[in-house]
Amino acid sequence: MKAIVWTRYGPPEGLELREVEKPVPKDNEILVKIRATTVTAGDCEMRSLKIALGLGYIIRLFNGIRRPKRTTILGQELSGVVEAVGNDVTKFKPGDEVFGATDFSMGAYAEYKCFPEEGEAVVALKPTNLSFEEAATIPMGGFTALYFLRRANIQEGHKVLINGAGGSIGTIGVQLAKHWGAEVTAVDSAGKLEMLRSIGADHVIDYKQEDFIKSGETYDVIFDVVGKASYSGSVRTLKENGIHLIGNPTVARMVRSQWTSRRSSKKVITGAASNNIEDLEFLKGLIEAGKIKAVIDRRYPLEQMVEAHKYVETGQKVGNVVITVDHDNNT
Repeated sequence: MKAIVWTRYGPPEGLELREVEKPVPKDNEILVKIRATTVTAGDCEMRSLKIALGLGYIIRLFNGIRRPKRTTILGQELSGVVEAVGNDVTKFKPGDEVFGATDFSMGAYAEYKCFPEEGEAVVALKPTNLSFEEAATIPMGGFTALYFLRRANIQEGHKVLINGAGGSIGTIGVQLAKHWGAEVTAVDSAGKLEMLRSIGADHVIDYKQEDFIKSGETYDVIFDVVGKASYSGSVRTLKENGIHLIGNPTVARMVRSQWTSRRSSKKVITGAASNNIEDLEFLKGLIEAGKIKAVIDRRYPLEQMVEAHKYVETGQKVGNVVITVDHDNNT
């Protein structure tokens, strides 16, 4: 099968299209014929090892000091069709259309991927009202947005600000906050503001033209998806008992979050989402009810993975960048 192999740490050119062995499902696994995957900022950080908290060193220790050895195919989310199932599988059958997220081993930049029926790599039946391309954009951004916004316990009428709202996490975050009855302010670059209005944001701010911290407005919840807003300014901009969610914290912000939470009425929450089937099914239900829709900026074929990574690294993507997998060209 064709796959994009991660050959070295660093620039996108380390991703190469190669022929690799097609996986065979174990008794507890399904084999998914991938139709679409995505390129996220997280994929680019993993490839380049430009990761917060010094995780790049840990990844080298785990995955290979000089070059990737254990994980050699990137990609965290996908959609496709079940091609085969193991003898012990009961929840899926060949022909089922599915979407889901991989575990830490990744592997979605390929034509096929095996998933255990249950585990940290999770799959569910694809929402009936989404295309394969749309469905592939939901899992990772959805898991993270759910993890943080649920911890904020958003109520009807809460004022919520999302900084970095125009990416894969933020676009779902805006829609979740609106679903729970919040008044949402979305912050990002000018080219993303029209899209953010279209998915329900009540107010939009171009961060290059206006600093939300200096606006005089206060919020019940501030979700800093990208972790780049001023920490002290964000905390000051919270109402009493407000909650600051930091999606991509530095070590310094993690330490400060403990101090703030203990010494004031305001709470600061960091952490990382996990993949679980309950959240995937929850997101699927909201999608089929018309509460969440996918946002796609550009589509690239698998063969143009390098170009897709370069585009995502510009920071200009509006929502999601999708990789399509065309099996019809196989010989």
